[in-house]
Order: sequence, then structure tokens, then C-alpha cells
Amino acid sequence: MWARAAVAAVVLCSSLALAGCSSSIVDMPSLDADAAAHPKEPAGYLPVNDVPRDRGTPTISPEERARIEKELTAARDRQASAASGTRDR
Repeated sequence: MWARAAVAAVVLCSSLALAGCSSSIVDMPSLDADAAAHPKEPAGYLPVNDVPRDRGTPTISPEERARIEKELTAARDRQASAASGTRDR
């Protein structure tokens, strides 16, 4: 009697394990010739000779660039002084 129950349990566990493995087969891509020939998304790179044309005007004016550089330098100096103050403690 115990042998039959053990065999039934083994068969049941085996069938559940095989059923779990079969669900991943459904998600596999097809092996059609068309599916392999055409990628789903186009490549993210531009062709070698396809470059944008030069801009006629700069992206930001020289005055704006100088102002931004001045602000960034001031922020860097503030952070450096704050960092040196915390190291001394």
C-alpha cells in the first residue's frame, strides 16, 4: 500500500515539474525565416556618412556661457569649502 502511494506521489510531482517547464517553451521566439531576417527594432546608430548639418548660430550665446561657467565655479567653491569644514570636525 505504501509503495503505491509513493509511486503516485512521484508521478504527481513529476507531472507538475514537467508542466512547469512546458510554459517557458510557449514564450520562445518562432524559428521562421522572416523572423530572423528582420530585426524588431531598427538600429540605434546613424549611418556613417549621415551627419547633421552645421548650425548657423551657436546653441548659447557667449555671455550666457560665461554666466553659466561663473555659477558653476561658485557652486564648486561652495561645495569645496563645505567639504573642508566637515573634515575638520
